[in-house]
Amino acid sequence: MASEASSTVKVPRIAIAFCTQCKWNLRAAYYAQELLQTFSTGIGEIALIPVTGGIFTVTVTTSHVIDNSSRATAASEGSAEPAMQVADTVIWDRKTEGGFPETKELKNRVRNIIEPGRDLGHIDRSLKKGSSQHARSAEGEAEAKSKVNVKPEQKSTQEECDDCK
Repeated sequence: MASEASSTVKVPRIAIAFCTQCKWNLRAAYYAQELLQTFSTGIGEIALIPVTGGIFTVTVTTSHVIDNSSRATAASEGSAEPAMQVADTVIWDRKTEGGFPETKELKNRVRNIIEPGRDLGHIDRSLKKGSSQHARSAEGEAEAKSKVNVKPEQKSTQEECDDCK
């Protein structure tokens, strides 16, 4: 356990919170590695946050300089330093998104926040091409699922958290 806490956070900061009961630590580490490989020093830090309860979220923390001329408080008028505004943006939540992100989708969402003008090369081309094919593949998957015989769910002997089931 760490005995000291750092008061400074390097931004942009990406935090990946993952359920340890569901054993999603390798998935979280994989996403962290992929983001570091793609964005390298464009990312201030990546944090892996072990939690419970079936949680898997990816959050980006960014900061922006606030224009001093728009602030009206008397205390801040004498300040020569620009004020910073910090914003947390959830870019993926397993519960609301219905699963885990494709790596290229996660990179796209991170890029749109931290470096909107950046070209992701083949990932961008794949996402553009995939958007027209996505509708056709969704129809095919629905048709295939309707033809498959569904077996009753087997009970697991391994303990799971309530949200993971």
